[in-house]
Amino acid sequence: MAESAKSDSSADRVGYITRVQSFSACHRLHSALLSDEENKEVFGKCNNPHGHGHNYKEVMVRRKIDRVTGMVMNLTDLKRHIEDVIMTPLDHKNLDKDVPYFATVVSTTENLAVYIWDNMVKVLPPDALYEIKIHETDKNIVTYRGE
Repeated sequence: MAESAKSDSSADRVGYITRVQSFSACHRLHSALLSDEENKEVFGKCNNPHGHGHNYKEVMVRRKIDRVTGMVMNLTDLKRHIEDVIMTPLDHKNLDKDVPYFATVVSTTENLAVYIWDNMVKVLPPDALYEIKIHETDKNIVTYRGE
């Protein structure tokens, strides 16, 4: 009896899966709301008029573990969504010039995380997206959870 109760409760267990997918893009940190001097002061070398590049990564999904498949989500589906939402529009792009969203939004890693969240949430099952974590460098990581 105890074994049966234990297997029934597995339907309520929640799992987290993370897909680490690197993409490369360049950008320039520059706000139209600041003067050129203020931009240099605030953003330093990241305000270089020619931009600079990063390798960015990772998406985390959180859902109940499916009793039939044993999966939080099929990783093949998640990989396809990442390809459509992140890789195609962002990989090897100049965020400021090639991504319309960043024409009016400063292309900080924080805003990049919001952009990715807003687009991933449209293609994933409801309430599945848990976190966008962007490793801008080995030491700088931005996490966004839709808040």
